[in-house]
Amino acid sequence: MSQGKLIVFSAPSGSGKTTIVKHLLKQPGLNLEFSISATSRDKRGEEINGKDYYFLSAKEFISKIKKDEFLEWEEVYRDNFYGTLKTEVERIWALGKHVIFDIDVSGGLRIKRKFPEQTLAVFVKPPSIDELKIRLKKRKTESDDKINMRVAKASAELATAPLFDVIIENDSLDKALDEAYTLVNNFVNPNA
Repeated sequence: MSQGKLIVFSAPSGSGKTTIVKHLLKQPGLNLEFSISATSRDKRGEEINGKDYYFLSAKEFISKIKKDEFLEWEEVYRDNFYGTLKTEVERIWALGKHVIFDIDVSGGLRIKRKFPEQTLAVFVKPPSIDELKIRLKKRKTESDDKINMRVAKASAELATAPLFDVIIENDSLDKALDEAYTLVNNFVNPNA
């Protein structure tokens, strides 16, 4: 497999997409490898460079944008960049694996536009904005101002849900995990 498939999971912060992606990565029959995003934001908690993210300064990030080194990128918040390095996708395809992304809505839709046939774009929807706010507060990783910023952004992100191939509503985690597994398995193993 010189070029595998691309599986995009996008959602507002706190919807559960990271939990779903981590679950799918543990399923051996799916042959997935996680695409590590680059970011200019500061590390949170126990995050490790090269495992959770490629941490770059804003200046380094902008330099890579100018050199066209990103498959997609976004200035999510002011001076807070996220993106997918082309070398990351090439690295995973060289391993003979499919790429799974846990990225923001804009980035997910850009990948789908660039690789329409190779990409399964999944939107993870929270049960409600109120539930989203509760989940973000439970994390205890960000200030109230940051949480309010994420909640405000969530409304705009929810409006993009119909542009994705599939919407999974994460009101029951077990149900969402099963639904995600079935979708991805059918996509990467269509003849099984």
